[in-house]
Amino acid sequence: MLQKKSRRELLYAALYLSPSLLIFLIFVFYPMIKTFYLSLYLTNPHGDPVVWKGIQNYAKLIASEDFRKSLVASSLFILYTVPGTIMLALILAVMANVKLRGIGIFRMIFSSTIGVSVASAATIWMFLLAPGGNGMLNHFLNSLGFSNVSWLVTTQTALPAIALMTVWMGLGFNFIIIIGGLQSLPEDVYESARIDGANGWKQFWYITVPLLSPTLFFVIVVDTINAFQAFGQFNILTQGGPDRASNVIVYSIYQEAFVNSRFGPASAQAVILFLIILVLTLIQFRIGEKKVHYQ
Repeated sequence: MLQKKSRRELLYAALYLSPSLLIFLIFVFYPMIKTFYLSLYLTNPHGDPVVWKGIQNYAKLIASEDFRKSLVASSLFILYTVPGTIMLALILAVMANVKLRGIGIFRMIFSSTIGVSVASAATIWMFLLAPGGNGMLNHFLNSLGFSNVSWLVTTQTALPAIALMTVWMGLGFNFIIIIGGLQSLPEDVYESARIDGANGWKQFWYITVPLLSPTLFFVIVVDTINAFQAFGQFNILTQGGPDRASNVIVYSIYQEAFVNSRFGPASAQAVILFLIILVLTLIQFRIGEKKVHYQ
């Protein structure tokens, strides 16, 4: 009787989950399988596999200097954006997590970038970072006595400039998540700390950060994945240049597939990117979660 009831519950669960499973099958699992399949072939311009290459596409990628540059560019982009976005959002969230009249206005300002699309943000920053005296950022630097910076047209500044724009764009999401975590922290812990004589810095370092660690861990994982998948700002601002200095992996995949019509090597890059993100996420959960303090 119990076994029959369990089978019936399993059938009901499958029926209820079937719409979600179907969506995952169509939009997640099938593209993943098809991408791996294409990575083993050379394709025609229409994306149809024509020549079996096996792991040769992967071997050529590993030996490719351009692919190594893409890996370096993606790694630097993560180092530029993830720590900066989280630290700035944490500082602003702590500042805005006070009970003052009108503080809601500042919270709205700090979180406003969550409503800005990548295309809109890139267009705005294109005017800010314009070379010469036309760009607003260079105009501001000139007013302080500094010379112009060719933000998007030199190999030294292109990637940091896009990273600066990405930090601004990701600030709203991180701010909302972190301030939500701050507002869920128990107030009695801070009252006990104040009674014991702990100042603001000690309260922040020994109470806020440990109790907020699940939230910080979440935004670290999400921001890392988002940084690896960044595309729009590179496509609009630099197109992978100059001299491939901002040619991150996702933009390299786009170039190979939709510009050069080489869907096999592009799929191989996509598989490698998936494996990199998977391994980094597992490492973050393996190492980072040990430092997370769950209440």
